[in-house]
Amino acid sequence: MPGSMQLKLMLLLFAFVLVPLCTVGIFSVRTAEELILNMATNQIEHVAADKAALLERWISERKADIQVLAGSSVLSLLDTGQMASYLESVRRHYKVYSDISLVSTQGDPIYSSSGTAARGEKEPWFRESLRGALHASDISLNPDQTASFFRISAPLVGRGGKIEGVLCATVGTNAILSDVLRISLGKTGECYLVNGEGTFLAHKEPRRILTQNIAQSESFKNIFDTRNRRITYIDYRGVEVIGASARVGGTDWALVVEQDRDEAFQSADKLRHYVVLIVALSTLGALISAWLLSRYILLPIRKLSEAADCLARGEFDRVNIETNRSDEIGTLYSAFEDMARQLEDRQSRLEERVTLREAELKETDVLLKQTRQAAARSQQLASLGRLAAGVAHEIRTPLTSLKMFLEDLELDADMAPEAEADLKVAMIQIQRMEATIHRFLSFARPQDPVFAEVDLKELMEDALLVVRPRANQQETFLRTAIPRGLPTVLGDRKQLGEALLNLMVNALEALGNRGELGVEVAPWTNPANKSDSDWVRIDIKDTGPGIEAENLPRLFDPFFTTKATGTGLGLSIVAGTVQRHGGRVEVCSLPGEGTVFSVFLPAS
Repeated sequence: MPGSMQLKLMLLLFAFVLVPLCTVGIFSVRTAEELILNMATNQIEHVAADKAALLERWISERKADIQVLAGSSVLSLLDTGQMASYLESVRRHYKVYSDISLVSTQGDPIYSSSGTAARGEKEPWFRESLRGALHASDISLNPDQTASFFRISAPLVGRGGKIEGVLCATVGTNAILSDVLRISLGKTGECYLVNGEGTFLAHKEPRRILTQNIAQSESFKNIFDTRNRRITYIDYRGVEVIGASARVGGTDWALVVEQDRDEAFQSADKLRHYVVLIVALSTLGALISAWLLSRYILLPIRKLSEAADCLARGEFDRVNIETNRSDEIGTLYSAFEDMARQLEDRQSRLEERVTLREAELKETDVLLKQTRQAAARSQQLASLGRLAAGVAHEIRTPLTSLKMFLEDLELDADMAPEAEADLKVAMIQIQRMEATIHRFLSFARPQDPVFAEVDLKELMEDALLVVRPRANQQETFLRTAIPRGLPTVLGDRKQLGEALLNLMVNALEALGNRGELGVEVAPWTNPANKSDSDWVRIDIKDTGPGIEAENLPRLFDPFFTTKATGTGLGLSIVAGTVQRHGGRVEVCSLPGEGTVFSVFLPAS
């Protein structure tokens, strides 16, 4: 208990002190990281765009220079003297061309400002310019690996529009690339130039130029795959960087600007360290506060817990706690003392109630056993019903054959009178057996009713036509009350007629000779629910000996009968038929006063 309370106090302090603090700290760190990332990204993107625009503008100027030179009238004359003076002045003026050469359409050198012009028939710039296109090559290094350059070539078109040669200028890139690669992005910021194949064309480390290819690195994929471009990625060195790239127009080059992520996020890392330190100090303070609070709160609570244990064991004489505190703990002690006194009083009363409950439980146990016995008996009856149905079905076929055989014997004219009398007795017994089998099958496999509008007055009159001769034979007075205008019911006329006839025949059998049989039909309203008024009630009353009270609950059980020759299926079939029509059957009987069977059917 003390440890649990102390842990809860610590968790409570953590929830109220550390959770908001940690939330603010995490939010601050993430916000700082997002701001730093956005600032670094914007700066890098602007630098990349500016440097790419500078390089693109410089290359465009060089292309424009070559186009102007190729279209000059001095070169179209192909006069070597004038050509040399003109091109030399151009080279001295711009200071970026290390060589300007003129090559014939066969690839033979016509003029070279450096005197080392090479044949051009195998060079890409020569072939492209002969097709009439301006061509700029990739950046290359001179043989001594000290300077980088690239070539720009243009076709020399004569007066008739015919290409008379190719003008090729070797452009030195050290000056422009030194400006492009010079950036101020901390200690790790760098700028480099790559071509579409991933080869370095310019880099702050000359050893990487034209020797290292980064086509398999994330840097290259991030440069040329615009669909999946990311802000942070792993560069060619295997270091996570923040980078941006810009394509140089008119070429397949890309200018890349990158900075190590660790350097860019130094301020965020410092903030994270401060947050961790503050959280650690707050945790220590929360632990000390929890310990102090536990000393002040848990000691009286421990005493109260020990008293509660004694109270739980029923040791009321040991429940004795005292305190001088007037705060909530003192109030709790007073309330606990009152509760202990009340529990002692309730304990004595509960003991008395338990004694009474034990007696009630014994009675309930007896009822439960009776219910279980009834359920077991119902299950046995259902199994017996299925077995009887199967036996009846097996007996029916040979019994039909026997009946047909006896009917053929009746047609024999030479039969002796004694045999004819025996034959009649056999036929009567077979018909009796058929009726019994029919009842078995009707109970085991009842037919679905064919519903139609049924006039109850006509239905009862038809049933009384069958019952009246037997009633007259038994000298039984038949009293009927069947008014006109009764509501019709929706049901199977044949099944309902058989059920009502069965109840009348049972009543006549119970009466024996003489007595009175009453049949009454009237609309009926449910007294428990006045709105449920569309019913018809059929009462069949007899003045017979009645039914014993212990037999009433089992009256509709299959195979239960008090008759010596009965099968116990008649009332079960009646109840099933009425239930399939949405109604119910009730019985009221007193020994010596007669019996009333009431059939309730919903009116249509």
